[in-house]
Amino acid sequence: MRRSRIAAFVSSVLLAVGATLTGALTAQASQLAATGGYVALGDSYSSGVGAGSYISSSGDCKRSTKAYPYLWAAANSPSSFTFAACSGARTDEVLASQLGGLSGSTGLVSISIGGNDAGFADVMTTCVTSSDSTCISRINTARAYVASTLPGKLDSVYSAISSKAPGARVVVLGYPRFYQLGTTCIGLSETKRKAINDASDYLDVTIAGRAAAHGFVFGDVRSTFTGHEICSGDSWLHSVNWLNIGESYHPTAAGQSGGYLPVLNAND
Repeated sequence: MRRSRIAAFVSSVLLAVGATLTGALTAQASQLAATGGYVALGDSYSSGVGAGSYISSSGDCKRSTKAYPYLWAAANSPSSFTFAACSGARTDEVLASQLGGLSGSTGLVSISIGGNDAGFADVMTTCVTSSDSTCISRINTARAYVASTLPGKLDSVYSAISSKAPGARVVVLGYPRFYQLGTTCIGLSETKRKAINDASDYLDVTIAGRAAAHGFVFGDVRSTFTGHEICSGDSWLHSVNWLNIGESYHPTAAGQSGGYLPVLNAND
């Protein structure tokens, strides 16, 4: 009994120390952003497509004042804020046109990237318009790309970020699962929904692995979106929007503030 009590005490102490260190690192990262600036990179999930209130000067990049990077900057007042994320961006576009705001003094970087490289839009179009078997075949093609090619693409982006902003804390945001399963819901079959969710999980695991290899933090949004997927009755994701097709399968303003922002806050 005495040994078990000692073990429990030691365990509780270690947990407390770990929590303290985590809190200290988070506070330090926020402080670095306050003094060194915050740079938001990535694709439409970071630019805020689907959230509305787009900044007119951002043009086709559709950067929103309701996107999580803008919300974080408004709440934390970093010394500088570069909002470079752009709708439709792939890894090559990040390398070509989004890294100009990074410097040796940058304190915080956030990024979501990889979905467009894997052909996300075409996967969803195929699954909406085709049979179960055709949908799954397209998903399998995307999964093969994620397995064979995407890791190297991510490595190139992450290495460039480290090179240009060596002192920054880098938070790599993932993607949510799109559907709540086991519910009655008009639209895609349960088979398609499950295959899409599984592919999203596979993409997240791949991104998380490469982020960790570069010493970056992976921000997993699947937990915050749980209960708010399409078919949940309280979705934070647009389903097919025929009036504005580009917003389909993107987070709403609630998805940005309730799904993405808390994850960045927990890891900044």
